[in-house]
Amino acid sequence: MNLRYHTPLSPDEQRAFGLAAPQPLALADRVRFAELDVLRHVNNKAYMTWFETLRVVYGDLFTLPLYPSDSPPPRVVIRSGHVHYVEEMRMGEDYVTTAGVTAFRNTSYTMHQELWAAGRLRASFDCVIVTLLPDGSGRYPLPEAVRAHFARVDGAVAEG
Repeated sequence: MNLRYHTPLSPDEQRAFGLAAPQPLALADRVRFAELDVLRHVNNKAYMTWFETLRVVYGDLFTLPLYPSDSPPPRVVIRSGHVHYVEEMRMGEDYVTTAGVTAFRNTSYTMHQELWAAGRLRASFDCVIVTLLPDGSGRYPLPEAVRAHFARVDGAVAEG
């Protein structure tokens, strides 16, 4: 497979890489030397960087453009998160990071992310993301267009 880095992968490309099921967003990259620890496997911090990078791309592509253009965008922050390390990764491995929203409320949503390499799940991350007013003084409600995207594209469930 000719893997395209830093470009959203199609469902067919995701399946060809070995993902169990295509996700709303998936990006590929390769492990670099600077991401290794003293044991020569990927440092735990690198996983969080990979997940954060994809969350930013997800927002830039799918949610932030759906907010009103006549006002400042919300502050989007992680309220809580849980990472599950499944299997170590090593130098030079190609990997795909995925992201999709699983649930949403009035001012928050839950995102599930996975990291795949060599056809195997290597790590996952689940987090609750809240949207705040630009000055941080309160919550910023999710626009209907964002809620509709979560439900239609990601298959997310409205809660509360």
